[in-house]
Amino acid sequence: MKFFYVVNGKALKSITLILIAAFFTAWFLFIENIAQIPVFSTREGPKAIYRGEKDLALTFNIGWGDEKAEPILDTLKKENVKSATFFLSGSWAERHPDIVERIVKDGYEIGLLGYNYEDYSELEDNKIRKDILQAQEALKKLNVKNIKLLRAPTGHFDERTLKIANQYGYTVVHWRIDSKDWQNPGVKTIVENVSKAEKGDIVLLHASDSAKQTAEALPQIIDNIQQKGLKLVTVSELIANSEVKTKEIN
Repeated sequence: MKFFYVVNGKALKSITLILIAAFFTAWFLFIENIAQIPVFSTREGPKAIYRGEKDLALTFNIGWGDEKAEPILDTLKKENVKSATFFLSGSWAERHPDIVERIVKDGYEIGLLGYNYEDYSELEDNKIRKDILQAQEALKKLNVKNIKLLRAPTGHFDERTLKIANQYGYTVVHWRIDSKDWQNPGVKTIVENVSKAEKGDIVLLHASDSAKQTAEALPQIIDNIQQKGLKLVTVSELIANSEVKTKEIN
């Protein structure tokens, strides 16, 4: 009988250790997942948008490169896409005034992607301000004015970024669907990533030289969107046409 209790005591101890280990593993995974959830607004104050209620917005980031922007513009024209939003870094725009002019001429919307490709969540406030103002000035010199949209260059931002952007009259724009085209995972994968888009979504794409497969994937992406009966609009039109969705920064 004593042996019976000794064995169960050891078993109980083992079960307890397993449960504790399982709890901490589950907690770790929970925290890891929470860390990957994008956060977009403060409880009270400036907000960043990542989707609306209807329509769909294709957005293209351009931070560097000389080769991929024009093929993407060619594809959009060929596919008769009238509305899209391009987020341009000021330093890239200065080096490619002709492409900036074409984006405007083709009727697409332009937003700021900062000046240098830096992580705003790691910069001091004054450096964030300087980067935004430098980008703003670069686009003004190219006769691109009244820009109201800003995307954090690396996609990372915090409450400070929201407040600073708001001070300069900008709305911070994130996304709900990430094509991951910059990873060059293959045209099929890029198309599959974007195929998850639903009405109201903002889709992240790139027209920098790092995104080598985006132009090839675009016709299928556009076809899929049209088959869903979704209308392609600019981010500003998405904001104007519906109640935008935000998430809270804790």
